[in-house]
Amino acid sequence: MKSIEKHYRCDVCSKSFRNNYALKRHMLTHTGEKPFSCEVCGKTSSSYDNAKVHMRTHTGERPFSCDVCGKSFGNKSVVKLHMRTHTGEKPYSCEVCGKNFSTSSEIQNHMRTHTGEKPYSCDVCGKASSNKANATVHMRTHTGEKPYSCEVCGKAFSNQSVVKVHMRTHTGEKPFACEICSKVFCTSFELKSHKRTHTGEKSYSCQVCRSAFSSNFTFKNHLRTHTGEKPYYCEICGTSCSTSSNLKSHMRTHTGEKPYSCEICGSSFSQPSNLKVHIHIHTVK
Repeated sequence: MKSIEKHYRCDVCSKSFRNNYALKRHMLTHTGEKPFSCEVCGKTSSSYDNAKVHMRTHTGERPFSCDVCGKSFGNKSVVKLHMRTHTGEKPYSCEVCGKNFSTSSEIQNHMRTHTGEKPYSCDVCGKASSNKANATVHMRTHTGEKPYSCEVCGKAFSNQSVVKVHMRTHTGEKPFACEICSKVFCTSFELKSHKRTHTGEKSYSCQVCRSAFSSNFTFKNHLRTHTGEKPYYCEICGTSCSTSSNLKSHMRTHTGEKPYSCEICGSSFSQPSNLKVHIHIHTVK
């Protein structure tokens, strides 16, 4: 097969091209020039092809589809990256810890967990983030924007990954299992907290009374015993509670729900503590 001669060489990086047009287009990567402007939003691009791909974010056009699952995309190169979700290919490896990634952007973001670099800063509060996606999600804590919603109950979220976790409350899926006792959980965070019940590790310490806790959630609830904060409010009577579980228990005074039943006589109670007292009646007979 006859090779194509490339007579046009870049004076900056010495890369060669087969025609003058290709060379001129390449030179834009060095000059930073972006002569192609979007008529809708004004965004500029360095090439006509890039401008064309960008326009699809406005038109919604997705002419490239995955042969495996049928998912469509506006950019042909993105299809190639998507295919790795099916093949499991992860060609980018971290030189520090050896973890592998499917895209160059993923490994770039990951490397910041080692370097501690956080180049994205919030214009409102100054909080720094390691990647653009986290910075975008953080901004929604200021704007209140919640663009992702649950298809089952309609609850809205600021983060798409949180929707996936929330869906497990409907499906009952608990993919994270404890290797010690086989107890299963919805999230890896819950599993990590649970494992501390086996190790006895208590990483969270109260500076007021020196009590120690195995999870940040329990620690935050404890702090309210010192601050007196009660952020959970009953919509029926206005009673405030320090924890969500206390509010849930309180709500039963309105609903009459009694989910705790005695296995001996069938009596039911709204609180587990009341059931415990009741059980004592049977044991003393």
